[in-house]
Amino acid sequence: MQIPPSLQQEISLSKVIVHPGRYAYLKTDKQILGDHFLISKDADEITIITEEKNVDTVNFSEATKWFKLFEIKAHVPFLTVGFIATITQAIAEKGLNVLVVCTYSKDYILIRDEGSNDAIQALKDIGFKVTEE
Repeated sequence: MQIPPSLQQEISLSKVIVHPGRYAYLKTDKQILGDHFLISKDADEITIITEEKNVDTVNFSEATKWFKLFEIKAHVPFLTVGFIATITQAIAEKGLNVLVVCTYSKDYILIRDEGSNDAIQALKDIGFKVTEE
């Protein structure tokens, strides 16, 4: 993968933290509060991303399990064209699907548990510092 020098510099100044545990994507039609990583509501559904320990506390209609949560701390959020595209392409080239969640100051990706080691290697290969908590 050819990465422009300015993007390569941003990657080298950013870091990725792989969080412990496993996460699930859940779909529900109930308004939920609780200790979840993310609750997203749109006109069609409510989606919850939560740790394995919380799954039994949710009344869900569909579930996709298990993912590792990768926290991406960009050195300069918002300003680097192609940042997320480069990450997802590197992981896709390993034959893995990427689920992306963006917040105001950070990005997160979720990778199927069984592919997490390959994803870590893909991120290291393009220049990220990756730590596991």
